[in-house]
Amino acid sequence: MTVVVSGIGLVSSLGNRRSTWQRVLAGESGLRLIQPFAELPSRPLGLWRSQPSVLEAALGEGIQEAVEDAGLALPLRSLGVVIGSSRSYQGAWEQFAEAFQRRSHAPGGAAWLASLPQSVAIAAARQVGSQGPVFSPMAACATGAWAIAQGMMLIESGQCEQVLAGAIDMPITPLTLTGFQRMGALATETSRPFDRDRDGLALGEGAAFLVLERAAIARQRGAKIYGRVLGAGLTADAHHVSAPDPHRAGAKAAVEQCLRRSGLTSAAIHYIHAHGTGTRLNDQQEADLIQTLFPFGPAVSSTKGATGHTLGASGALGAAFCLLALGHQELPPCTGLQTPNFDLNLVRTRQPATGEYCLSFSFGFGGQNAVLAFGAGD
Repeated sequence: MTVVVSGIGLVSSLGNRRSTWQRVLAGESGLRLIQPFAELPSRPLGLWRSQPSVLEAALGEGIQEAVEDAGLALPLRSLGVVIGSSRSYQGAWEQFAEAFQRRSHAPGGAAWLASLPQSVAIAAARQVGSQGPVFSPMAACATGAWAIAQGMMLIESGQCEQVLAGAIDMPITPLTLTGFQRMGALATETSRPFDRDRDGLALGEGAAFLVLERAAIARQRGAKIYGRVLGAGLTADAHHVSAPDPHRAGAKAAVEQCLRRSGLTSAAIHYIHAHGTGTRLNDQQEADLIQTLFPFGPAVSSTKGATGHTLGASGALGAAFCLLALGHQELPPCTGLQTPNFDLNLVRTRQPATGEYCLSFSFGFGGQNAVLAFGAGD
């Protein structure tokens, strides 16, 4: 059964779907050297608005854009919903903790219940009026890719004909910034994926939502098709809480699973949207992985220098960029890259797409590996 994407909703530091895509293609960055929390030093951050955003607002705008882009009308009673988040309502939890310390009492029950991790997917289901299956995956920075893979499986298994899948994270909070700072993972000036002088990641707010459909249904209603979801590879390293397996066995297995399940060879892939965080370790190991498994030299880029690292949402943004590249036949550049550190076919400026198959890589803490394959619409 063929699964296609008929709608995309995007929220990032560069705007909505249209403005984000145009600005990413132009090599623009939404990162600014700022700090909304007085107790912390300034860092490059990708804010959706001028201050850290409320999750519900970005969730609502992104889903509305995806549904409208797909040409669907609410309510969508039988729509499946798979929306994940690695941080969920952490910003609200930090505010609850601060209020508790000041006033010595816990937040009200309704406020606490509405901020549990699964509440993001439940809020999405309410917005679209869904009475179908609702899932809320959490897989660190691979969350968005896992959500799209699970949405594809719901359609392939016959449980749904249409699914809203994606992820959201609004991770710019004191705790998240402090945690990454203590790890030594934060960039000081900007994000430079695969660059010789890269020194860390830059956090960004963002979300991406895809409307997945059984191809026959999309064609029957005359929907535009961005591309096909061909397969997924999902593995875990079982190695360390934050560091990847130095041998990259889990990541390699995810790529090989994805290619096999998609009926593709490595030579068929013309573009890879890399995880590309801009950290010393991730970029080195990801470059080694690509050089080993893709000797034919597909085009490679990471868009995190443009949007920032949106953590759990990053895999969904990567999927959206792959589909936009297929739909518009243009490849986005590796924003922030000045002096390449690796022998990869890195996209330096926007360029025409030359093939019909691409991959999106997501590698998260705890060794969560997710790879998605997409093909041009048929």
